[in-house]
Amino acid sequence: MRVSNMMLKTLREVPAEAETVSHQLMLRAAMMRKMAAGIYSFLPLGLRTLHKVEQIVREEMDAAGAQELLMPAILPAEYYQESGRWDVFGPEMFRLKDRGARDFCLGPTHEEIFTQIVKGEVSSYRQLPLTLYQIQTKYRDERRPRFGVMRSREFIMKDAYSFDRDEKGLDVSYQKMYKAYCNAFKRMGLDFIVVDADSGAMGGSGSQEFMVKSESGEDTVAYCEACGYAANDEKAACVPEKMAKEEPKELKKIHTPKAGTIEELVDFLHTDEKHFAKTLLYAADGKTVAVMVRGDREVNETKLANLLGANELALAEADVVVEVTGARVGFAGPIGLPVPVYCDLEVAEMSNFIVGANESDYHYENVNMKDFTPEVIADLRTITEGDVCPRCGKPVSTTRGVEVGHIFKLGTKYTEALDCTYLDENGAATKIVMGCYGIGINRTLAAVIEQNNDENGIIWPVSVAPYQAVVVPVNGTNEEQMALAEDIYKKLQKNGIEVLLDDRNERPGVKFKDADLIGIPVRITVGKKASEGIVEYKLRQEEAATDLAIEEAIKEACAYIQTALQFEREE
Repeated sequence: MRVSNMMLKTLREVPAEAETVSHQLMLRAAMMRKMAAGIYSFLPLGLRTLHKVEQIVREEMDAAGAQELLMPAILPAEYYQESGRWDVFGPEMFRLKDRGARDFCLGPTHEEIFTQIVKGEVSSYRQLPLTLYQIQTKYRDERRPRFGVMRSREFIMKDAYSFDRDEKGLDVSYQKMYKAYCNAFKRMGLDFIVVDADSGAMGGSGSQEFMVKSESGEDTVAYCEACGYAANDEKAACVPEKMAKEEPKELKKIHTPKAGTIEELVDFLHTDEKHFAKTLLYAADGKTVAVMVRGDREVNETKLANLLGANELALAEADVVVEVTGARVGFAGPIGLPVPVYCDLEVAEMSNFIVGANESDYHYENVNMKDFTPEVIADLRTITEGDVCPRCGKPVSTTRGVEVGHIFKLGTKYTEALDCTYLDENGAATKIVMGCYGIGINRTLAAVIEQNNDENGIIWPVSVAPYQAVVVPVNGTNEEQMALAEDIYKKLQKNGIEVLLDDRNERPGVKFKDADLIGIPVRITVGKKASEGIVEYKLRQEEAATDLAIEEAIKEACAYIQTALQFEREE
């Protein structure tokens, strides 16, 4: 491709709206442009990389025995209503009515739709196991779209669904998808870890996320270097810290003026956060509940929502807190509270602790579990760096990560709801057992950039680079340089290399900056030594360039690219 013919308007300045490295570079490198909040157009250069990611995923899915199909994006409401998820998705689901006033949605995910298709096509145990997948656009009305394509309202997903006779069969299908995902992400050059995760709206008995380590990631991952345990902090089990048991002391109400936060109370009472239990009020599907965690801990809203079976969960508004407690925000406590109280395991280990008194400027001290009756005592907090590993007892570490893939064991959640069965060897109708496997294509592309960049721009792995090499003639008016550049360009093409020829009438510095910003893996520069048959050969991932004879440079480029594309698949 000749750069002079490309739609390529790179940006020198960082767009003000772009917070993450990937978002900045995707805009600067002319990969995409914003149309609306969370909605982007992919330009030619970006679409090439997107297709590279798609193709790697497609090849690994096909190698694992999955079959590709394509479902509609506009979906009838009844299938989601049958499964109960029409309401579970809440405001994230784009809903619409046709001219006949029938309810539809823009597909946020396709479990129900695949189940319905299989229900109509599969009748016998002889047709199982079966794994189907598609690569298709999904739609979710994110409350707060951000970070470019990391959290957008329209995105491309590879979603796959396995259909098995029983749980044993599901285990086999699940493991095939696990290996396929590892192969795909390794081919893209990603540094990733696999973590236990919450199943969320998908449901099912178990799930794992494929997380790419990145400081820009929205998720926090807890992992143990000693035993290999890893989990998203939404899911990670928390072991209560053992605290010395004390004899109960006399319950006292104390005056704490202008001390409504834990930090203010620590200063006012000259103690530490571990002596407090904070009580937070939440609105859960329209009902108010209270949650208690130790003063230095944070409520894990995913664990709380799962415990309550709540579709929508948010901190209660200030006026609700005042109405329920009779006090300003910051003075809520469990004693005499007229709403259900849910208590973290760690609070149950505490003695003579301090809580709000449900009265402005007052707290209780010397509180013990006998002084109130929690509805449930459960793991309701978020794991933190240095906490005890739930598997081996060693300290855990935490890192930020981007979720690029998620696999679920769904069981019969959807086949029960939609009555999807097969006839076994004895002719008995039996529910099909399902698995679900998703990869965010746009997000994966962004994650590659997050891990492969420097101050000059993107450093693409060869496998997903929009072009693998670029030939740069320094002086576009020099006939000899241009003729040599054309010759190198054509020879690389004949060797199957995806190559650019930067034939623009621009200064060399502009061409070099664009090549680095776009992240082309190999650059061959035709300059003043061209008359001697010498060119400059440079890899984007390396600082230094090397002078090579023309044929040697071509040979090196081809060998480097072909070697980089080789991959030994884990079967």
